[in-house]
Amino acid sequence: MFNKPSPNSPAGTRDRLIGAMLEALGTRGFHGVGISELLSRAQAPKGVLYHHFPGGKTEWAVAAIDTVVVHITGALDDLFARHDDPVQALALWMQQAQSILQCSGFQRGCPLATIALESTAEDTAIRGAVAKGFAAIRECLKRALVASGIEAQQATGLSSLIVSAYEGGLIQARVAGSAGPLQDTAATLLDTLAALLPKGQP
Repeated sequence: MFNKPSPNSPAGTRDRLIGAMLEALGTRGFHGVGISELLSRAQAPKGVLYHHFPGGKTEWAVAAIDTVVVHITGALDDLFARHDDPVQALALWMQQAQSILQCSGFQRGCPLATIALESTAEDTAIRGAVAKGFAAIRECLKRALVASGIEAQQATGLSSLIVSAYEGGLIQARVAGSAGPLQDTAATLLDTLAALLPKGQP
């Protein structure tokens, strides 16, 4: 996900901080891990944290959320560019998510869902970043669906459905310790989408 500059460079330190926060968000959530543990994972002293993120842990988490959204939307854009059939592109996206979840022993879910579920009303900056992130993913999906011939209003609804199915399937699979819920969700979603594509599309 990240470039690999020198570990002692400012960019390298920031990337390690972001990576440590993303790992925590995907497994334990924002409130589930403390700053000291995060800094230890990133191999960074406390002073470096406030150099990169003067707002502390919250600003750090928001930067991590923004980073993972860029990664997700970039991966989706790449899949849609490489596959004319949006159903195939989405199938690969969900397969990748399933593989990551299984390889982590069903511990590593989507950071956006994990932090959204545990956030409170006081976490305004966090919730704002997650909401913005989900909106960016929906817009990315909508563009691809419209390009495949689906009308814009329907594509808006479908993009919300896809995100809900993706996140919900991951959550169910994670707590069940089984890929089954995600596989069932993906199969039904993709069959539905295939039936809605205009005739003549893949």
